[in-house]
Amino acid sequence: MRPQRRPYVNILLIFINIAVFIFQLSLDEAGLMEFIYQYGVIPHELILSQGQVWLPFLTSPFLHGGWFHLLGNMLYLWVFGDNVEDRLGHAGYFLFYLLAGSAGSISHIIANPDSLVPTIGASGAVAGVLGAYFILFPRARVLTLIPIGFFITTARLPAMLFLFLWFLLQFFNAFLSGLNPGAQTVAWWAHIGGFILGSIFGIATIIRNKLAGSS
Repeated sequence: MRPQRRPYVNILLIFINIAVFIFQLSLDEAGLMEFIYQYGVIPHELILSQGQVWLPFLTSPFLHGGWFHLLGNMLYLWVFGDNVEDRLGHAGYFLFYLLAGSAGSISHIIANPDSLVPTIGASGAVAGVLGAYFILFPRARVLTLIPIGFFITTARLPAMLFLFLWFLLQFFNAFLSGLNPGAQTVAWWAHIGGFILGSIFGIATIIRNKLAGSS
């Protein structure tokens, strides 16, 4: 769907994510690890801080572990973020993005309270955008890559179906990773938490608009 206003905030968020990643590439290995441990979400340390440390909740969504990690998140943000920003407004979308990222981090902390591994990436925030899109634009269709054997084709699927399957996949992967926590490399519960918060925001937005229209 074509938004009615330019998605300035969505473009800015993509730019910031790319800029931070380029800065990460400029660091040597020791500097990069220090940067990630300082600004990433480390569940056990944040629990011990009892809420006194909050900065990583805002900074970790702008850090990424590699080009594939970055580009995957930015692709989803580019495809779905403009319409969500159009519906929430520029300021509302920016605050929503930060809240979704924080919700993803909190979900990951609840699921992995003893973890000392820093969690980084925009996945929780992007999942929030997907959750909001799922509620706000159920009739939209998205161009999707579909593997058929050794070949890949494309098809336009209903956004509701595509995002519902995406959400189920996160639950499936979270369940599998729970069977072998030591091998977990993706914060699946961050995706789930972000998506749920985004869906709640979508529902609240619809209710608010209906109330405003009836007044």
